[in-house]
Amino acid sequence: MATTKPGERKLQILQTLAGMLEQPKGEKITTAALAAKLDVSEAALYRHFASKAQMFEGLIEFIESSVFGLINQISEQQDNGLAQVQAIAAMLLGFAERNPGMTRVLIGDALVNEDERLQLRMNQFVDRVELAIKQALRIAASQGQTREEDVGTRANMIVSLVVGRWHRFAKSGFKQNPSENANVQIAMLLG
Repeated sequence: MATTKPGERKLQILQTLAGMLEQPKGEKITTAALAAKLDVSEAALYRHFASKAQMFEGLIEFIESSVFGLINQISEQQDNGLAQVQAIAAMLLGFAERNPGMTRVLIGDALVNEDERLQLRMNQFVDRVELAIKQALRIAASQGQTREEDVGTRANMIVSLVVGRWHRFAKSGFKQNPSENANVQIAMLLG
């Protein structure tokens, strides 16, 4: 009988949960259904996570570390402020495209019947993304590419575009590609 290393089962649970979130119908995920999918008991799930909310927190931590790690890379590698904004927006849309189940967490769809602190955390995530875009736009303003007084409004419009595309992607059963023609729309918002 193969034994799993510490942390492997936890990761397997999170990957299975994310996979279940990829189902376009978006039914409520129960611990019983998750346990059945993993072929373990519900008690086995609770040995790794104290609650279903803690499982969703694990997914949110993955989203946060991935997205903000990539934002930091973009900021370090790209000096041009407008190019940073375009790269951040493209990365956010690409992340959703590669992780459809996570998109349902990003938009809060998967969190509707869960602990409200999870939705608050996702709201804070979006606020932090908007702050990163504002920072890139401030760089663009210092480079004479945009006006300083437009930074907040532009950042909000770009985040609204990204979140709207995440919603369309999830609500279309993951058929409406979030990146399709996005670069043109983002360029229009930055123009």
